[in-house]
Amino acid sequence: MKDNNFREGDARSNVFATDVMLNPAPIDRIPDGPTTPQVAYQMVKDETFPQTQPRLNLATFVTTYMDEYATRLMNEAINVNYIDETEYPRVALMAQKCVNIIANLWNTPEASRWKTGAVGIGSSEACMLGGVAAWLRWKNRRKAQNKPYDKPNFVITSAFQVVWEKFSQLWQIEMRTVPLTKEHPTLDPAEAMKLCDENTICIVPITGVTWTGMNDDVETLDKMVTDYNKRTGNELCIHVDAASGGFIMPFLSPNVKWDFRLNNVLSISTSGHKFGLVYPGLGWVIWRDKKYLPSDMSFSVNYLGADITQVGLNFSRPAAQILGQYYQFIRLGFQGYKTIQQNCMDITKYLHDEIGKMPQFQNYSNNVVNPLFIWMLKPEYDKVSNWTLYDLQYKLQQNGWMVPAYTLPMNMENTVVMRIVCRQGFSRDMADMLLNDIKMAVQELDKLEYPTQLRIGVNKNEHPKPKFNHGGTHHCCNDKNQKCCNNQTNK
Repeated sequence: MKDNNFREGDARSNVFATDVMLNPAPIDRIPDGPTTPQVAYQMVKDETFPQTQPRLNLATFVTTYMDEYATRLMNEAINVNYIDETEYPRVALMAQKCVNIIANLWNTPEASRWKTGAVGIGSSEACMLGGVAAWLRWKNRRKAQNKPYDKPNFVITSAFQVVWEKFSQLWQIEMRTVPLTKEHPTLDPAEAMKLCDENTICIVPITGVTWTGMNDDVETLDKMVTDYNKRTGNELCIHVDAASGGFIMPFLSPNVKWDFRLNNVLSISTSGHKFGLVYPGLGWVIWRDKKYLPSDMSFSVNYLGADITQVGLNFSRPAAQILGQYYQFIRLGFQGYKTIQQNCMDITKYLHDEIGKMPQFQNYSNNVVNPLFIWMLKPEYDKVSNWTLYDLQYKLQQNGWMVPAYTLPMNMENTVVMRIVCRQGFSRDMADMLLNDIKMAVQELDKLEYPTQLRIGVNKNEHPKPKFNHGGTHHCCNDKNQKCCNNQTNK
């Protein structure tokens, strides 16, 4: 018998028996009326169903696994706004504790009980804050000396993370780039120094370069900056973009000097949601001392019930990630972080060695210094192959793997590479599954009698638009219709 009290879409109905599921998901207008939470949940869930599983996404640097208690802790804080420091003072204190811990990981010389740093929504905001601080310090010095301050610049490798291009454009600061070459696959310190002048606000070396996984030589650069400042009387400084390396170097390469042990390093930024092992989005920036954080960057508000000083480009932001970071510090400790990072490195080296053994491939570097690496087709094989790494990317995607293929930055923009990032949650067993899928895909591709459309395009130096852009794709370098960023001009 028909239930006259039954309403279509009622929670008693099977979700897929409701009329709502016969309608397309809203695109440009909010629906006229409500539906049940079960139906709304299912519709949103179905929208993301065709995507890969996050742990199979070897393109992203972002944390895709945290344990049950960390996830629970963050979920329970999802409604807490970090910026409401009066209402949630313990969260603000927790953030400062994290700043202290990270600063000491990086060998801060600051004597104050509370170290100088700030939380950001990802390393991009942290980079911006470090760059703005360097710009304001330079600007204030120039003003005090009655010198012009309208043409600032900074120097960075061409393998920069895209936030630095945004920083250049938004603050109108010239970005001078040092191209990668086969002889210098990381920042060439000597070439970087040639680009510096009295208007250079800072040099930005990178630990854990997004494009290659390698580290710039910060120690050699620091020595050259010291000599430069003595010779010129300038106050050139270094900001280290340690988005990935900041949580790798202290645990796996403690004897390498890249941090505040170097006198000219005045600020360092990192990503808590990468190898800091926290879900996105979370970034940190630390200054060498409070005197290097310009007072211009601190803003106070009092409408929340008290005067609150805030350093950041964003105001409201989630507190959950801060709880997650502090939890990881307590839960894992130094040895726990070291073990996880070492496991990631061991699996990375295993994949690096196994892929390097395949007759079609050649690793970009013989050394693995971070839990990521890139490889390419062997030049002699590339000349006769009917397929490209882009084709391999699409083959792997059919099995759920996200392994990006892309071109290197300027001066090497016709070199196509693939990259794997090994994060917590990626096991040796998964690595073996990936290797098997790579080998199976290569076997199929090697049987092709005719070149693929992508191979025809690459032979003409025409590359597909990158599908993956995790902060490293410099689009203008692959677009013949745009002026590419170079050592002389702003883009």
